[in-house]
Amino acid sequence: MQAPHYPIIYVRGYAMTAAERDDTTADPFCGFNLGSTVYRAAVDRKQPPNKFVFESPLLRLMSEFGYQEVYEDGYDIVDANWQPREGHQGIPARSVIVHRYYDSGSRLLGDGRAKPIETHVKALNALILRVRDLVVAQEGIAPEDFKCHLVAHSMGGLVCRGLLQNHKLGSAAARKAVAKLFTYGTPHNGIDVGGVNIPSWLSASEMNTFNRARMAEFLDMKDVFKRYGRVDFMPASALPIENVFCMVGTNRGDYDAAAGLSRAFVGHGSDGLVKIENASLWGLDAAGQVTQSAATGYVYRAHSGYFGIVNSEEAYQNLVRFLFGDVRVDIWLQVDEVALPQALQGKKVDALYQVELKAAPRGKRWQLTRRVAEEDSPACRTHAQLTSPAQKGARLIYLSSVFLARRARVA
Repeated sequence: MQAPHYPIIYVRGYAMTAAERDDTTADPFCGFNLGSTVYRAAVDRKQPPNKFVFESPLLRLMSEFGYQEVYEDGYDIVDANWQPREGHQGIPARSVIVHRYYDSGSRLLGDGRAKPIETHVKALNALILRVRDLVVAQEGIAPEDFKCHLVAHSMGGLVCRGLLQNHKLGSAAARKAVAKLFTYGTPHNGIDVGGVNIPSWLSASEMNTFNRARMAEFLDMKDVFKRYGRVDFMPASALPIENVFCMVGTNRGDYDAAAGLSRAFVGHGSDGLVKIENASLWGLDAAGQVTQSAATGYVYRAHSGYFGIVNSEEAYQNLVRFLFGDVRVDIWLQVDEVALPQALQGKKVDALYQVELKAAPRGKRWQLTRRVAEEDSPACRTHAQLTSPAQKGARLIYLSSVFLARRARVA
């Protein structure tokens, strides 16, 4: 098993209705195989969308990095009932495995009932250990040398965090095996609708999973939530924050769920479901103090759909560079002084400063990260934040991170 090309375990997002769980169950790859042929490069809807063929994250991992799926003659090799054949005792390290946690909640393979997120976390724990055993058998490595990457969309990121942060749900062996975590559009600080967090009493179809108090329970963060009023933190004991990447979508206009009601109620500064400010993570040290942001990239993509964040070239390029790359670039803006015209000096100023950013490899049609005022995604600071001596920390503004790969394609 050659680092950093570890097994990739994909964890999909929330499926509310029984029909959505059925659709997920019927898809062998739970959406990770969906591609796209169009993309929006700007918010000007008067211009027609551009054609751009993106095969899918699954196919690209196979064609560019030698990964393979884990189905054989119609059987799921990872399933406990799979019987190995001679000379084929497990799976290679470069395998893509899907955490099919909605099978039991579908009407096709289960009872059709939604399950609490704790059930999905425990199942992820068992899956990681099962994948470890299969890779160990095939690659001939020691179990303690096994590593894997977790790649999650939406609620899937909360499933992964439950494993990493709640020791009652995830075992030490499974946590130790996780090398990196990549999330697409995960509501790390819950979902707000109309400016209000999803209420805890909204238990139908487990929708209260995105209530911050409920999240504090399954993430084992009650004390942190009481202290900060937020849950978008990851303790260093769970996973170093340097090993986490948050891919944040900024295109609410193309999210059509609930006939467009979702994007209307969630509002501006979102991907149509998750607010930009709720889609990233911060590290916590042993004393519970906030340290630094996880690496975060911004793309003009919706939460899902034809212009979704998962089936996009931009997110895929961030994914593989984060997992396999060898150069990290953190982009900050340091504000040393805010100069005012003579006529405004000494007067109270109520102003908002917006910082924009675009970063792309030279000559590419897509961008690794994009923060634009038109798309409600710039970094914002008030005049008071940038001039008050009591708020010096606000003068160093984290904008984004990008990863580059001089050795990404390893035969």
